[in-house]
This record gives sequence, C-alpha cells and structure tokens, in this order.
Amino acid sequence: MASSSLIAAGAALLASAAPDAADAPVEPMQAASDGTDESGPPFSFGASYTADLWSNARGGIRRGMRYLDNLSVSAEADLDRLVGLGRTRAFASLLYNNGTHFSDALVGDAQTVSNIDTGVRALRVYEAWLEAGDPDRFSVKAGLYDLNSEFDAIESAHLFPNSAHGIGTDIGQTGVNGPSIFPVTSLAVRVSARLSPRWSVRIALLDGVPGDPDHPAATVIALRRGEGVLAIAEVERELPRGKILVGGWGYSARFAALDQPDRQGRGNRGAYVRGEWRLLGTEARGLTGFVRLGTAAGRYNGFSRFLGMGIVAKGWLGGETGIALAHAATSPAARRADPGVVRRGETAIELTYQRRLTRWLTVQPDMQYIVHPGADASLRNALVFGLRLIATIGR
Repeated sequence: MASSSLIAAGAALLASAAPDAADAPVEPMQAASDGTDESGPPFSFGASYTADLWSNARGGIRRGMRYLDNLSVSAEADLDRLVGLGRTRAFASLLYNNGTHFSDALVGDAQTVSNIDTGVRALRVYEAWLEAGDPDRFSVKAGLYDLNSEFDAIESAHLFPNSAHGIGTDIGQTGVNGPSIFPVTSLAVRVSARLSPRWSVRIALLDGVPGDPDHPAATVIALRRGEGVLAIAEVERELPRGKILVGGWGYSARFAALDQPDRQGRGNRGAYVRGEWRLLGTEARGLTGFVRLGTAAGRYNGFSRFLGMGIVAKGWLGGETGIALAHAATSPAARRADPGVVRRGETAIELTYQRRLTRWLTVQPDMQYIVHPGADASLRNALVFGLRLIATIGR
C-alpha cells in the first residue's frame, strides 16, 4: 500500500540521513529542564493580529479583492511556581476571524491561498490544555489541542501563507470537519518523549470530529458516539543542519467511499515524510530547503498524494525570501465520481518576502499562481497577489 511504502521509505531515510555520533557533531540542543522557566515570569500573555489583503487578478472563479484577519490572544502559566503543581503548565488561547471568504469565493482552490481564511466569522476558544512533565524529555499534554502545533511542522515552511505549507493537504482535507487544526480544535491527549540527543517521538489521540459541523462558529467540546478518534504518531530525527519527520495517521470511524457513497468502510489513513536542511550559511543568514511527501486513502479523500517543497533565504534583503510549490494529486475515486470534471490535481506556486519593520510589526507581500484551482476543469489558472501585516505584543 502507498502509506506503508511511504513509511518504510521514510524510516530508511531517517536511518541514513545523518552520520553517526562518531562521524559528525550535532548542533547543541537546548539544555534539559524540569519543564519550568525560572528566568521568566510564572505567567505570560501575548497577542497578535494578522491582516491580509488579497486580490485575485486573473482566472479562478472571478476577479476581486478581500480583507481577512486573525486575532490571537494567549496566556501561559507555570503551575509549579504559581500553585506548587510540580512540572505542570497551562496554556489557553482565543481566536477571532472576520470570516471573509477568499479562496471559496474568488479563486476556487482547494489548498487555500491564505492560512487565516476560515469562511466563518467567530470568536472561539482555540487551545486550552495542561502539560505535565519535562517538555525536553517526557511530557503528557491533554485538552483542546492544535495537532499542527507539534505534528507535521517545520520552521522554514511557516514563512508561506498558503495553507498547504502548514499541515499537508493530504491530512488537512480529512475527516468530517477536518482534523484538529486551525481554526477548530478538539480534545486530545499527546505524549512526547526524547529518546536520545537526536531522536524523539510524539503520539496523539484526538476526537475524530472537532467542534460541531452544523454550528461552525461555536466552541463545542463533545465526544459523540460514532465519531471515533484520529490517531497519529511521528518520529523526528535531528540532523547537523536540519531534521526529518516521519508520521502516520488514521481514523477509527467509518467513511463513505467517494465513488460509492452508499458504502462505508474503515481505512481512512495515510503517512508523510518531511524534512528541512540548511543548504548554505548560518541560521541567521543562510539558505534552507524543505520537502514533504504525503499520502491519504484515495477511496475516502479527494486528494490521495501530496508534494510540497521550497527554499527560504534568510538574512538577505533585510528579511526572508522564499519560493515554494504545493501539489495535491486527486484520487482515482474522486475522478470516477465526477468524470470529466475533476482534473488530476492542483498546484500552487508561491513567491513571498517577509520583513520585520519594528519590534512589533512585520510586513509580507506575496504572490501565488494556482494551476487548475480545485482540480476543477471549468476554472482557469489563477494569479493571486497578497499583502500581510502582522502585529504582535507579549510572549
């Protein structure tokens, strides 16, 4: 099967990608701690506001402009220092989005041009969890949890606004209401362990249906019969100049087949391999590349394969410059369900530049070219321009 083959390939890559300890040094890890930060305050607060102005200049559904925004407010408490609850910290965050549609209204792309495009105006609880243990060694986290905060995440890809470079399209498309990611999260339990200076592993069990699909603006915490769970596991290997992730995931619930909607079955699962490497220079001024491959069960999902890659130049032109590609290939079942309508895939090519103007304000112009938006044969390729402003305070 494609998923097992990808996991096997990733495991081989993990085993061979970096020399053994006797052959090459690993960049220093952060010093191990007991899960608390004695140098800072026991309670911290932060907020950020992201404002996007996007224009579809050509192709897609129709031309036009939209303004999107995202307000995030978060607080973190060291419960060990505050109330004597050893090696435990609490975190909570709120989100507000104006709910303006851009991709669905103007472009028609499936991978979503902007990672703050929710299509639902809402103020909601985003995360609320407790973590017990030492985050640098072994810890358990439980509560409302964003899967992509720790799984399938690499730093260099976060530069790009296109959603496909956050969590891969193969995972992001799945489930009744998506997995537990932005903007709707679900209850979860996550275990993380560092096995050695180079190796770590993460495992999580999450409610299979975050929120309430019938009330998308509400914060809903419910474990309903039949929703099942989403299980995910990820192994990380640190390299001298980067890291590699290998992960696998699966739902326990039954899903309807795309080309046979009256038949339901199990097996909605997939796998991914993801890595980033510093190609030139240093962390402050250098060139970093990343790549990601992913699969999902084609019987239940519109996209069965995913390829993402990019290069980020940091420290030149006063900021960060990046170019990236995200390609999601449609599944045979999706093409059989709508013959002649569904193309073989969608590709997003993105060029972006980000610069911090002040300690609290960052500006980011962006350009994307979407080939076959939504894999819809009726839509022409789209050319999109965007401008992002990010204001932050606190944490």
